[in-house]
Amino acid sequence: MIDEEEKKEDYGASSIQVLEGLEAVRKRPAMYIGDISTKGLHHLVYEVVDNSIDEALAGYARHIDVVINESNSITVVDDGRGIPVDMHEKEHKSALEVVLTVLHAGGKFDKGSYKVSGGLHGVGVSCVNALSTYLRAEVRRNGNVYMQEYSCGKPTSELQIIGTSDTTGTAVTFQPDASIFIDTVYNYDTLANRLRDLAYLNAGIKLTLTDKRQRDAEGNARSETFYSETGLEDFVRYIDAAKEPLIQDVIHLNTERQGIPVEVALTYNTSFNENVYSFVNNINTIEGGTHLTGFRRGLTSTLKKYAEENKMLDKLLKQKVDIDPSDFREGLTAVVSVKVMEPQFEGQTKTKLGNNEVIGAVQTAVAEALKDYLEEHPQQAKTVVEKIILAATARHAAYKARTEIQRKSPLGGGGLPGKLADCSSRTAEDCELFIVEGDSAGGSAKQARDRRFQAILPIRGKILNVEKAMDHKIYENQEITALFRALRVTVGTEDDPKEVNISKIAYHKIIIMTDADVDGSHIDTLLMTFFFRRMRPVIDNGYLYIASSPLYKVSRGKQEEYCWDDRQLREAMEKLGPTAKVQRYKGLGEMDASELKETTMDPERRILKQVTINDAAEADRIFSMLMGEDVAPRRDFIESNAVYATIDA
Repeated sequence: MIDEEEKKEDYGASSIQVLEGLEAVRKRPAMYIGDISTKGLHHLVYEVVDNSIDEALAGYARHIDVVINESNSITVVDDGRGIPVDMHEKEHKSALEVVLTVLHAGGKFDKGSYKVSGGLHGVGVSCVNALSTYLRAEVRRNGNVYMQEYSCGKPTSELQIIGTSDTTGTAVTFQPDASIFIDTVYNYDTLANRLRDLAYLNAGIKLTLTDKRQRDAEGNARSETFYSETGLEDFVRYIDAAKEPLIQDVIHLNTERQGIPVEVALTYNTSFNENVYSFVNNINTIEGGTHLTGFRRGLTSTLKKYAEENKMLDKLLKQKVDIDPSDFREGLTAVVSVKVMEPQFEGQTKTKLGNNEVIGAVQTAVAEALKDYLEEHPQQAKTVVEKIILAATARHAAYKARTEIQRKSPLGGGGLPGKLADCSSRTAEDCELFIVEGDSAGGSAKQARDRRFQAILPIRGKILNVEKAMDHKIYENQEITALFRALRVTVGTEDDPKEVNISKIAYHKIIIMTDADVDGSHIDTLLMTFFFRRMRPVIDNGYLYIASSPLYKVSRGKQEEYCWDDRQLREAMEKLGPTAKVQRYKGLGEMDASELKETTMDPERRILKQVTINDAAEADRIFSMLMGEDVAPRRDFIESNAVYATIDA
């Protein structure tokens, strides 16, 4: 028997594994599609749709259909040219088979076929094939319908002609592999949000989503069509639908600079938040990059120059209040979309654009369009500049209030908030902070916690709704001040004085733990609004969670079962019998420390929901609608998402 040491020594050519074809994708799927959770599952659809979008951008497709089938398989149909089916000279198989089975193969690398595309890494549809137990490709081309089937990336049939057609296009149906993906159930809303974005980003292209799993009383499948004539202008109006506009116009430009197509739409609202969404070749660059830098520079320099030339900043100068680039972006909503022939992304995830030539192209385009608008609309220009002056004045007030937080912060040598029960560990990765509603629940939680790594912060009542508050009011609020100090989070980075700095954050799990009632849900929403608007990096880094406390305890003798919903309650009653006693928990305060620990706080047994943002623009719209002033859209949202109970009178 060869011992382990000998094995280690025997490291030669035979130890080097070569994964053939698509084996690498199946072995390490997360390397190619990001992850194998719900996010990766939906990414498969995006890869296929992006191919159709690229065909549309090249001017050959106008309509893309996405269907969720009853079996949770997906069908994507377009009316483009159809993937070529002729024999590939080098690979000695059809071009269709090459595209579906060979990594780094596709038409995107040929500049004559596609001017721009989202892909350019070549893993696209072949990855979808590799991670599907079944894939069927149908191509309408040359007057024929061609078909080939695959399983786990390998062809299971020859390319065959199955009919004739007087149209062209491609239809791909695939069934994700349940042995790879944690979840194989597609979410309608997730796909709808992505297709909606694509319709706005590509004016004139019609995208349809159909869900055959959901049917109405007449048997019609749930369906939605996304189409936009004006593109980004409609996008900005959609994002800002629940906000009060500062100016009625959306400033929209669609041009080309230095060979780079640049499209930007922007407007101002009365809120105090900046919402800028950037895209490169239809990919949402959540970390921004050079196109965002160019946009900000163009916006700031043009507005500042206009205000100075019209002597609008004299009042600020007299008050010795300086003006900061962030002041120009308060209440701004904008979408920046560029098409770059060879995008250079920083990192594999494609979330930050690195092409330096894009800065100048976007900056010039924005500066010219904005200058023309300001000169043609002096009244609107005056309103925007007044908003900027107000932002600068408020920033100074906020700086004062913020300095107060920082001064009391443990970073500045002061103390932590008095009501924080801190943990003994100082390793942020291991530590958890429970934000608890009220002192009674706080008392139980302090008894139930593991003092080594679990900290408790009770908050009084409902915190300030930050959606409707100015900066200095936020930093003056006692509960919010306590949150900043407890988390050891400060405001201000090298790049941006208003950006939160979480480099010294004390906990990598921040758990909102409230009662399972309406008030508890309201506090959850207020806290999530605060983190989304004021501590966004906490969510982006995956630090924010919501605890899930049980609604019922069913007991009979020494047997006990906790239930989180009515289905579990029914199952527990069946198991323990009709004589079992049911306790309904109205709040965390009703639980003793051992019950709270067992059900909600013990890492081994608890259920935590992580707060994530899949679509920042959609999240912004929903927060504005739910937490803003306008009642009507909020009522519509509640009615369309409510689950109605049948109550016996």
